[in-house]
Amino acid sequence: MTNEQIILNERFELMKSGKIGTTGKYIYIEDAEGNKKKVKEPAQLHTFFAWKKKGYKVKHGEHAITKLDIWKRTNTNSDNKEESDKKPTFMKMTMFFFADSQVEPMQKAE
Repeated sequence: MTNEQIILNERFELMKSGKIGTTGKYIYIEDAEGNKKKVKEPAQLHTFFAWKKKGYKVKHGEHAITKLDIWKRTNTNSDNKEESDKKPTFMKMTMFFFADSQVEPMQKAE
């Protein structure tokens, strides 16, 4: 399962439990049999640094709404092969996520 799938599944679970809302948009989900279903898109989840990169800051006193194990690609192989011959390796990391209701736009410096 990709990181995007892990995060999307968690967004749906948090929306179902009432911890987060929706974006107000609809998305189409296709199941294993090929059936398409129109559903409300859950609110966005990002890490602290991902929100910062998007120009938002986590509100003072907020705690992560969830933590997930996701995969990070690394190229550290113990062999002394050339760069082009190295196979990517992946490391599992626990990351903390914040919902869009927990962030606010950063103030621009004047």
